[in-house]
Amino acid sequence: MVPEADFKSYYGRPIVKAPVWRHDIAAYLFTGGLAAGSALLAAGGDATGRPALRRAGRLTALGAVGASGYFLVNDLGRPERLLNMLRVAKPTSPMSMGTWIFSAFSLAAGVAGAAEAAPLLPERGVLGLARKALPPLGTAGQWAAAVTAPALATYTAVLLSDTATPSWHAAYPDLPFLFGGSALASGAAVGLIAAPTTQSGPARRLAVAGGALELYAGHRVEESHGLLSEPYRQGRAGRLLKAARWLTAAGMAGAVLGRRSRTISALSGAALLAGSLATRFGVFEGGVASAKDPRYTVIPQKERLAESDGGDRS
Repeated sequence: MVPEADFKSYYGRPIVKAPVWRHDIAAYLFTGGLAAGSALLAAGGDATGRPALRRAGRLTALGAVGASGYFLVNDLGRPERLLNMLRVAKPTSPMSMGTWIFSAFSLAAGVAGAAEAAPLLPERGVLGLARKALPPLGTAGQWAAAVTAPALATYTAVLLSDTATPSWHAAYPDLPFLFGGSALASGAAVGLIAAPTTQSGPARRLAVAGGALELYAGHRVEESHGLLSEPYRQGRAGRLLKAARWLTAAGMAGAVLGRRSRTISALSGAALLAGSLATRFGVFEGGVASAKDPRYTVIPQKERLAESDGGDRS
């Protein structure tokens, strides 16, 4: 019998170079989605007269985008590298466009978050003028952040899909929906944790919608791309994504059942946050694993060659 093929590369090196990103980038994927979801929560809370949702969304968006900046700069190594990326705007580059999206969102979220501190300022002098000017500026910043939030939540999915990493590239139709749903779920989680039950209705609906989208897109990532879905079901990635499914489902159930319980609402919010975090790290680990194993490069290439030759090449 012919032994099973053992896929190797020259000198034991991977065919595709594994991403050089550290886990700071996986954390950046999570905090960026959390910032985007929180900005949408703030806008919804403001539009429907729910100040607790507005306040929680604005402050969380500011904190999350600040954490994103830290993770990004820490991975780059030097802060000036981020500034150098703003010297040009290249529409064909997801990284270039993502830098501009992140910068625009950060400015808007910063203004909106600062406006929440306006009531704490003195009523006289220069700070008194700031106390009067910040609320309308904060509203403008809040809506600017909400407008850029969908792009912030999903551009990282485009960035991963645009690489040569096999399992990231194969999942390009589904990753933006997965990251978008995860961002909505994490933003809803903030409302469930921070707002009283009398004001958390929109957050509950957002939790169900975002969680459902996250679960559906996650299922497609793990099942719909043949061999290249395999890394998402195995090893560390598989464990993380399995945990993410259970946490997200539990968070959705708690959002529906805990309408009158602040404790259940807070627990469901925590589950949604943990599920979103596990989703981002699971996708990150799955892509890295696919780049390290030569068969995830060789077998799909042979299949594409066979298809292009009408099945004559083996």
